[in-house]
Amino acid sequence: MRDQLDKQGIEPLLPMVKRLSQWKDRKKEIEVPLFSGYCFVRFGQHEKTPVQKTIGVVEIVGSGSRPEPIPEPEIDALRRLMISVLPYDPHPYLHEGMKVEVIRGPLQGIHGILLRKEKRHRLVIGVHLIQQAAAVEIDVNDVMGV
Repeated sequence: MRDQLDKQGIEPLLPMVKRLSQWKDRKKEIEVPLFSGYCFVRFGQHEKTPVQKTIGVVEIVGSGSRPEPIPEPEIDALRRLMISVLPYDPHPYLHEGMKVEVIRGPLQGIHGILLRKEKRHRLVIGVHLIQQAAAVEIDVNDVMGV
């Protein structure tokens, strides 16, 4: 897909991450897309059809039939991450106010709402009938969106 887009003069951005792959007789480090199933390209409206016809392209992200641009600061952040020496991995997209479930630790299985207080993440556990809640500091890696 990357080669086809390059031939059309459209420069793709495909963030990759290294993974250790286990084969029968050995382990090998391979590169896989950071966001499985997504490749970023910048193109004009007149280039939409050639992009859609590129082998491997299933759909262009957007609303209805209109492509939706990803904000430039987000693309810049990915580019900077890719050229940095820092190790990075995919991570579930979590945001403040999202309903989450604790997936490990002493609160495993508990559902709540993810909040931030200062620089720490907190899980809010609500008792809806009495409209009361408790909050506990939590490692954001120990929760997933529900």
